[in-house]
Amino acid sequence: MTDIYRVACAAGFSGDRTDVARPLVDELLRQGGPSCLIFESLAERTLALAQLERHQNAQMGYEPLLSEMLEPVLADCINGGIPIVGNFGAANPEGAAKLIASIAKQKGLPNIRIAIVKGDDVSAAAFRSKLEALLSPEDQAILAKSTLVSANVYLGAQEIANALIAGAQVVVTGRVADPALTVGPLMAHFKKDWSDWDFLGAATMAGHLLECGAQVTGGYFADPGIKDVPGLAQVGFPIVEFDAQGNICVTKPPSTGGLVNRMTVTEQLLYELHDPAKYLTPDVIADITKAHITDLGGDRVSLTGVLGHPKPDTLKANVCIDGGWLAEAEISYAGFNAYARAQLAANIIRERLSDLDLRIDFIGASSIFSGDTGEGPQFKSKEGFEDIRLRVAAAHGDRNQALRVCREITALYTCGPAGGGGVRTSLKPRLNTLACFIPRELVKASYEFFEG
Repeated sequence: MTDIYRVACAAGFSGDRTDVARPLVDELLRQGGPSCLIFESLAERTLALAQLERHQNAQMGYEPLLSEMLEPVLADCINGGIPIVGNFGAANPEGAAKLIASIAKQKGLPNIRIAIVKGDDVSAAAFRSKLEALLSPEDQAILAKSTLVSANVYLGAQEIANALIAGAQVVVTGRVADPALTVGPLMAHFKKDWSDWDFLGAATMAGHLLECGAQVTGGYFADPGIKDVPGLAQVGFPIVEFDAQGNICVTKPPSTGGLVNRMTVTEQLLYELHDPAKYLTPDVIADITKAHITDLGGDRVSLTGVLGHPKPDTLKANVCIDGGWLAEAEISYAGFNAYARAQLAANIIRERLSDLDLRIDFIGASSIFSGDTGEGPQFKSKEGFEDIRLRVAAAHGDRNQALRVCREITALYTCGPAGGGGVRTSLKPRLNTLACFIPRELVKASYEFFEG
């Protein structure tokens, strides 16, 4: 491979480890050459939570760990010419850009160029009738009985690429397709035509291999005795080497844990792949039916032969609506006849809350009798001695109705079976999600530079 561009991925989801970017950036700087650092931290559920957070506080709604993610490496990336691209803007890209500018200033980098990708939010009132018309009749009926919280389109990579070509050092996005975080930098570097479908297909699958972070380097792959992975506690995150012909090599920083082999790459390649001939993204329909995976040894695996077909005419949109409240409550019963006492408690709850749709679980068997160091149960259950955690959950549109679950479980302390203890309750708002496809000409994507 010649004319190599490297893309390193330092997050596979919101809440991922925040100490993994350091070895990635060290390796990019050691290798030299053009490269980019990406953070993939957004999923359907994550965006819904971000929307909830922003509704409660207009200043929030971006990735909660953004500071921890960027502070360790921002200065080295800027000084080393390594652009950063992340969907850590979530529901508030402007808020994320403001925080990044603040971090940069603290690091003595007061004038970095931060671009914000816009256009994924299609929740404006002016767009409402068009959005409703694109939903199925069933979803239209559901939306009519609820409140629309947000609507976001999965954007492609073009605005990311344009921002990088214009000199962006950090690109902040909200909802874009996960592979777009990789496709954008590759298109900006190689200056390929946006109808070069095979190149776009290969770039998309490179992004697909990176998008879950450590999943392609042994995380979520390990199964002791069947698929052993060394050093998972210090698992290294992936780097993709990509050339102008669309050849891909997956690797990771040396001296980190985990592994990259044919099996890890194959598993990640097939992850969420409904049809190997038609992996739909906003930029291209990728096709891996002719692809070849070659284990090169030394934590290096190549992927070649990816094809691409013209992009879909529509863009996927997720519509988040008010989903009411979710109540969860737990209580423990331990010792002789504990399971019977937990069942009696559950029956009391069923009778007291017969008008709610309950979920009831009996969880065992080390919630009480294990040691504080997490080594597991201190003795084996025998002769009816058990350790049961009763869990009850229910969702309801009325907060007070959902709250009854928490109150009734708490009341079991003195109104239920003997020996109940350790009650824990929670009541959270929740969102439901609908989906539709929007003709791409109705979506106006763009980017702009942040001016703090």
